Amino acid sequence: MKIEVESEKIVKAVKKLDGIQILVDNADDAGEALKLILRKTGLFQRDDYREIMEVKVTASQRYETSAVNYKVILTLEFIFHDDVDLETRVSAIKELQEFFRKV
Repeated sequence: MKIEVESEKIVKAVKKLDGIQILVDNADDAGEALKLILRKTGLFQRDDYREIMEVKVTASQRYETSAVNYKVILTLEFIFHDDVDLETRVSAIKELQEFFRKV
């Protein structure tokens, strides 16, 4: 399962949780920031998140009004263990999306 998150949301979350201003220019930056966010919020300590084997991060650009005005959009792909039911997968992802919505 995949979700999209604007890099700006990840920047705001790290600022809120750790008080540091980071830059997210690519998937590597976002991956490191996501690990920090998940550690600080304790989300990966919950049972739903223990079923996630990996979170793959890819970055793309979405142009708003011109070729120079764009946002970095991150795709987070959650790789679960094969035996995890759909409800557990949805629950874990929904909670993370809600966290980013509130930031």
